[in-house]
Amino acid sequence: MAWATLRRSWLVTRRAYPWSYFIGTLLLGVFTMGVAYLGLRAIAGDQVSAEFAGRAGTADYLGYIAVGATAYMFVVHGILWIGKALIQEQREGTMGALVVAPARRLPYLLGFAAFAFTAVALEVAVLLGFALLLGVRPTATGAVDAVLAVAALALAVFGMSVVLSNVMIVAGEAHITQNTVFQAMAVLSGFTFPRDYLPEALRWLGELIPITAAMDVIRGVFTAGTGLDPARLGVAALIGFGYAAAGLLTMPWAERRAMERSF
Repeated sequence: MAWATLRRSWLVTRRAYPWSYFIGTLLLGVFTMGVAYLGLRAIAGDQVSAEFAGRAGTADYLGYIAVGATAYMFVVHGILWIGKALIQEQREGTMGALVVAPARRLPYLLGFAAFAFTAVALEVAVLLGFALLLGVRPTATGAVDAVLAVAALALAVFGMSVVLSNVMIVAGEAHITQNTVFQAMAVLSGFTFPRDYLPEALRWLGELIPITAAMDVIRGVFTAGTGLDPARLGVAALIGFGYAAAGLLTMPWAERRAMERSF
């Protein structure tokens, strides 16, 4: 089921690639890095405050922003592909056939995830190429650290996508839901500024999002140079699995509600 879903997604996308998704998410990352570059050069005079360096764990402001912008694009496009899989079936009128088919949802969603992360990898490569043009040279503390950090972020994306998928098909709406989540993550999860700048209540709220712990792991490996944090890696994995399990367990109910709304 996973392979069939991956193959179908690849064939459909090859014939009608959604360039609006690609350009939209890529431009978001490009503009974020571009504005950071201009601000650092024209306003800050290439100087980074000691306070920011202490909170961020690095004085490389552009590197910090580049890693955050790249991770945000990875998260956003991953959720767009995986989280909207079921509501796309609903919109196309094929959800009824999917519900009665003797197929489990986990392999179906894993097939979308495999396709999503393959496509996102190409987009991330383009964005990192732009970062290189700005003089950014992000490095990891090790190959194993890098793989585990990216895997933690991918698991967090998958877990959130499953839960959001249920919300979308029950509500029969995707844009408001996904955009609200994206804005919340942008503020709470530490993509473009250290979370230490947030009030304590918002920092605790951010801990409810699996992306937050995964971003701490990403920061340690790709930005701060402190290496893999086993504690934060464990938190990211635990919350990511928790979201995925909760989403899969409630999916039959969500599908029934969605089918009831269609009649």
